[in-house]
Amino acid sequence: MNTFIDVLTAIFLLVGATMSLAAAIGLLRFPDLLSRMHAATKPQVLGLLLMLAALGLQMQAWSLLPILLVAWLFQLLTVPVSAHMVGRAGYRTKHRRPELLSVDELDQVVAAAVDDAKD
Repeated sequence: MNTFIDVLTAIFLLVGATMSLAAAIGLLRFPDLLSRMHAATKPQVLGLLLMLAALGLQMQAWSLLPILLVAWLFQLLTVPVSAHMVGRAGYRTKHRRPELLSVDELDQVVAAAVDDAKD
């Protein structure tokens, strides 16, 4: 049984590390802020979940489970909010590449808000 848990832990650690590495490479390689946000949030959350699952499996203690769940839930709750705030700040400060967007749904909304502010 311990061999099975060790193998499962190793698989979770390797896949989690690979997901985190993919997020890091995406941060370095993607061309603009919005693409980098995507790379930084999605694989990183799954990578952390796998790492925490591996830790829980290896420790084999039920008392550790709530702590690991809370750590993952905080990550799950804060990553979208922080990505939204970074994206919003980047959009408003023109740190984006409009030629890479297929649809800019915020352009009309921002233009209408600017027009309303002038009136």
